[in-house]
Amino acid sequence: MAALTAVRWSWFLTLSIGVSLLKCLLITTYHSTDFEVHRNWLAITHSLPVSQWYYEDTSEWTLDYPPLFAWFEYGLSHIAKYFDKEMLVIQHLNHASPATVLFQRLSVILTDIVFIYTVRECCRCVNGRKESKELLEEPAFILAMLLLWNFGLLIIDHIHFQYNGFLFGFLLLSVARLLQNRHLEGALVFAVLLNLKHIYLYVAPAYGIYLLRSYCFTKSAPDGSVKWSSFSFTRLVALGTIVCSVFAVSFGPFIAMGQLPQVLSRLFPFKRGLCHAYWAPNFWALYNAVDKALSILGLKLKLLDADGASKASMTGGLVQEFRHTVLPSVSPLTTFICTLVSITPAVLCLWRKPQGPRGFLRCLIICALGSFMFGWHVHEKAILIAILPLSLMAVDNRRDAGIFIILTTTGHLSLFPLIFTAPEQPIKILLMLLFTIYSLASLQRLFRKEGSLLSWLEAVYLTGLVPLEVFCEVVYPLTSWQQTLPFLPLLLTSVYCALGITYSFFKLYLSMLTEPEGMQKRKDQ
Repeated sequence: MAALTAVRWSWFLTLSIGVSLLKCLLITTYHSTDFEVHRNWLAITHSLPVSQWYYEDTSEWTLDYPPLFAWFEYGLSHIAKYFDKEMLVIQHLNHASPATVLFQRLSVILTDIVFIYTVRECCRCVNGRKESKELLEEPAFILAMLLLWNFGLLIIDHIHFQYNGFLFGFLLLSVARLLQNRHLEGALVFAVLLNLKHIYLYVAPAYGIYLLRSYCFTKSAPDGSVKWSSFSFTRLVALGTIVCSVFAVSFGPFIAMGQLPQVLSRLFPFKRGLCHAYWAPNFWALYNAVDKALSILGLKLKLLDADGASKASMTGGLVQEFRHTVLPSVSPLTTFICTLVSITPAVLCLWRKPQGPRGFLRCLIICALGSFMFGWHVHEKAILIAILPLSLMAVDNRRDAGIFIILTTTGHLSLFPLIFTAPEQPIKILLMLLFTIYSLASLQRLFRKEGSLLSWLEAVYLTGLVPLEVFCEVVYPLTSWQQTLPFLPLLLTSVYCALGITYSFFKLYLSMLTEPEGMQKRKDQ
C-alpha cells in the first residue's frame, strides 16, 4: 500500500522540482524596491537590539511587518552573513552585490518548501468524486498545477521579489486543516500567519465566525440554525488559549518594553494615500477614474477652476495624501465601513448556515475580495489572497471554475505593470499565456460534461484583455501620450481589470447566498 501511494504521488515531486528549477532560472532577473526593503530588514534585525527594530528609520523602508516576520528576518540574517556581511550594514542602502542577490533569491526559493508541503495537503482535501484514470484529468493534479505554477506567485516572488509563497503556505495550510476538521491546528497556523503578515486580517472574520460556529457550538438545530445549548466553553477556552499564546509570544516583548503603540503605528500607517503607487483594480480605481473623467470634463466646460483643481497623483506613494477634485474625498474610516458592509452578509450567512468547511472557504474568498475591493491603500498583489484559495473550489464544480478563470486572468494581468523592464517582458507574457491556457483547458476538460465554463459575454470581456495589453505595451510607447498622459496605461489596465474582479466578487457572493445547504453538505462528505 505504501509503495502504491508513493507511485500515485510521484508526479507531485516532479511538479515541485520542475517549478523550483524555473525559480532558479529567474535568479538574475529584475528585482523591485522590495528587494532593498527586505535587505534593510535583515540589517535592522541583525545589527540592532530588539528594542530598536521598530524605531530605526535610516532607510525609508522601515520595518512594518509583525514581530514574527521580524524574527524570521533575524534568522535569515545569520545565514546571510556567510554570503556577504556588507548586506547587514544598515547604512549600506541599495546594496545588491551578486552574493546578496543570490542569497535573497535562494531564501525565497527554499522557504517555498512550506508552500509545496501545503499544496500536497490541499490536494489531499480534493473531493475524489471526479477521479480519472488519466492523471492529467485528476482534480488533485490540476489543483497542484494551479497552485505550484501560479503565475502571480512566480512573478511577484521570483522576479519582483517577496516571500508570498512562504506566507501563503501558512494560509492554505490553515484552510487544509479546517477542511480536515482539525480546527485547533487550523487556528494555530492562522494565528502564526497573522503575526507574520497582518494583511491576512482581511480574512480573519471568516476564521473567527467559522471556528465559533462550527467548533465552539457542537450541534445545529434541524433548520440549520445554531443550537445555543450545544456551546462548549471548554472548546472556546482551548481555542482562545492557542490564539492568545501566539500573540503573546509575538507582541509580548514589545508590550513589556512599552512599544506597542510604536509597533502598531508601523503596521497601520494610515497617513498613506487611498491607493497604492499603482491603482489596485478595485472599487476605488473605478471611483478615481470617474473623478478624473469628471475633472477633465469640468475643466473643458470651464465648470472647474484650473488653478483650484487638484493635479496631484491619487496614489500616495509613501505618505502622500490626496483629495478628489469632484467626488467626495475618501477617508480610512470610510473604507473601513465599506469593507465591513461588503463582507457582513457573507459572514452572517456563514453563521446562520455554515455549509461545512467549503462554506467557510467561500466566505474566506469573499472576505478577501471585499477587503481588496474597498480597503485603504490596497496593494495590487493582495488579489492573490482570493485567487489561491479559489483554486481549491475551481476543481470542485463548474460554476466556481468559471469564476476562477475570470478572476485569475484579470487579477494576474493587473500585475503586469509591476514587471516593466524590457528583458522580463517576454517572460511575463509567456508565463501568463501558459498558465491561462492550461487553467482554461484543464478545467474545461474536467467539467466537459457540464457545459462551457464561460458565457459568450464573459469570453468577449476576457478577449478584450489582449488589445488592452497590445495598446499598453506596443502602441502607447510610440505615441506622444507618454508626455501628456503618462498615467494612461496604468489607468486603463486597472479600470478594465477592476470590472472583471468586481464581476467575480458579485458572482461569488450570489453563489454563497443562493446555494442550497444540502448541496454544500454533500460536497463536504
